Amino acid sequence: MTAVAGELLTLILMAFALGMDAFSVGLGMGMFNLRLRQIFKIGITIGIFHVWMPLLGMIAGKFLSNQFGTIATYIGGGLLLVLGVQMIWSSFKKEDSSVITPVGFGLMVFAFSVSLDSFSVGLTLGIYQAKTVLVLMCFGVAATILTWCGLLVGRKVQNFIGPYSEALGGSILLAFGLKLLL
Repeated sequence: MTAVAGELLTLILMAFALGMDAFSVGLGMGMFNLRLRQIFKIGITIGIFHVWMPLLGMIAGKFLSNQFGTIATYIGGGLLLVLGVQMIWSSFKKEDSSVITPVGFGLMVFAFSVSLDSFSVGLTLGIYQAKTVLVLMCFGVAATILTWCGLLVGRKVQNFIGPYSEALGGSILLAFGLKLLL
């Protein structure tokens, strides 16, 4: 496998892992009586947030990489570890969160909350000097598609798969964090 194909596969897996959070939350949001037009808008909005947040993270990561070199590499790997563990941990917590309606300001809060983890991953990818356009395309497309899938599946099966999908995403990020540190 060539280096470019390996990097693309890694980015697709990371995008999938991050998008699982949006999928998981989308399952819960899918229980609202949402029209297909609303589902379309929600997916696009979350996809846009999954482009901007890692972009900001990558800019900060490139700055850190230029300033701190090898130390920044370990910080990036550590961030992925922490993020993966946090995602796995939160998937097993049994707490009822306040329901935010996915329209207007609530949609912005929803999109921001599910894309926060992509900022941290963007920070790590910036440290490793990943190809920015490729990262943003993978993250945006994966988040959009997985959000749509979560919302549509949520309409049918409601909240059956949610916690497991977030744990899967956390496990993938945890594995990448370990790979970077080792």
